[in-house]
Amino acid sequence: MTDTAPAIELKGISKAFGPVQANKDISIRVMPGTIHGIIGENGAGKSTLMSILYGFYAADAGEIWVKGQRTEIPDSQAAIRAGIGMVFQHFKLVQNFTVLENVILGAEDGGLLKPSLAKARGVLKQLAEEYELSVDPDTQVQHLSVGHQQRVEILKALYRQADILILDEPTGVLTPAEADHLFRILDNLRAEGKTIILITHKLREIMEITDTVSVMRRGEMTATVKTAETSPEELAELMVGRKVLLRVDKTPARPKAALLEIENLRHVDGQGVERLRGISLEVRAGEILGLAGVAGNGQSELLEVLGGYAEATGTVRVNGREVPLSGAGCDGMARRAAGIGHVPEDRQREGLIMAYTAWENTVFGYHRDPGIQSGALMNNAKIRAEAAKKMERFDVRPPDPALAARNFSGGNQQKIVLAREIERNPDVLLIGQPTRGVDIGAIEFIHQQIVALRDAGKAILLVSVELDEIFALSDRIAVMFDGRVMGTRDAAEADQRELGLLMAGITEDPGGDAFEAVEAAVEKKERREARHG
Repeated sequence: MTDTAPAIELKGISKAFGPVQANKDISIRVMPGTIHGIIGENGAGKSTLMSILYGFYAADAGEIWVKGQRTEIPDSQAAIRAGIGMVFQHFKLVQNFTVLENVILGAEDGGLLKPSLAKARGVLKQLAEEYELSVDPDTQVQHLSVGHQQRVEILKALYRQADILILDEPTGVLTPAEADHLFRILDNLRAEGKTIILITHKLREIMEITDTVSVMRRGEMTATVKTAETSPEELAELMVGRKVLLRVDKTPARPKAALLEIENLRHVDGQGVERLRGISLEVRAGEILGLAGVAGNGQSELLEVLGGYAEATGTVRVNGREVPLSGAGCDGMARRAAGIGHVPEDRQREGLIMAYTAWENTVFGYHRDPGIQSGALMNNAKIRAEAAKKMERFDVRPPDPALAARNFSGGNQQKIVLAREIERNPDVLLIGQPTRGVDIGAIEFIHQQIVALRDAGKAILLVSVELDEIFALSDRIAVMFDGRVMGTRDAAEADQRELGLLMAGITEDPGGDAFEAVEAAVEKKERREARHG
């Protein structure tokens, strides 16, 4: 035990939003020069707690102590003055400003910008060398990769002399090589005495990079443990309140004939940019084909085309029958009639109508099915009864078909969409980001349903930015970069480094520092997109 004052100490923090108690009497100590992880399910109160620390919310009760001194933090400027910086999951950058302009924004030295820019240029050069945060100060942010934009956010905080950094889900949109580089940056910051608070739902990252981890559940702090003295299984149980199977329990696939065949698929978006550039793939009965890649490389457009939401050229066959890619018959309902089910990437914008009830949402896309018609109208009583059965089978909580979709948690909204599509017994199921924003307990259930569908002889095309999820579920893995398929590998033989390189458009292992090769490939893609932009 050390007598050193904590970098951050929160004492008895409570915060309610109406009847919802987001934080209940939370106390936590974060020691200086450490990386302290905070994990918990959705709605556990992690973001609320950090928003109080950064001055976005005022606590109803409790105290904040910074470096041994009680500190009032009524707003983010007070947090910055206290030496606290925050890197948000969704970056707070002005896209058409340069890196340099973003760094000094709000921290100018007087009314003249020129001296401020000159000072910032020198400081950025020093910070980049010290912490491996190299980024061109004169490049507009909109032309930077997500990984480079994240560096700009870190540089902004360090420029304001932050000693304590809060990072919210920092690896959500990074390639494996970029995530590894971020961890090196965090190691460097820790070695220089900086304090890092890391909010993440990825247990692997907690185990890899943190010194201490605190677990939150339902607004309360359930445990704080030394990372070296715990395990992913113990942390998962502390988060959920029961034992959770972290691995996907599945037998080897027994694939048969191809149910989904894609040949030379091309798609041009509304701005004239070619997003799919000759995609050819097949998905066989009884297998899961995982589609890996950093968001924005054509995976979303592929799902939209296959789901009937966007037009394309090329050939798509389901069960040997060609489906139209433009004109009449190119819509979601026709795709479902052809045997394609679709769980879209964004459940709230594309999978559900949030103001409608759960039972109404269970038939969207299938509402003209003769089995649920009563004359010229839908048989609402039958639909409600079937919805109740689906909600019971898929463990939707609360199991109330009359409740509006917006009143369910994210995980239960996802279960409603999955129940609708899986219970229709499609030949081919398209699944986009199946567990995005979903609690760890619901992840376990969703994975089980996907594997059960595979074992029933269906073909599943899985899109996920979570490489761990791709590895856990897939029988084969295809990697997309810049609208192309870079390669396909058997999941049992796939190597994470190789897939990471393919995700950056590199087909041969360059040896040495993979991150430098990834940077070069990503910058090449950025230049191409800048020309179109």
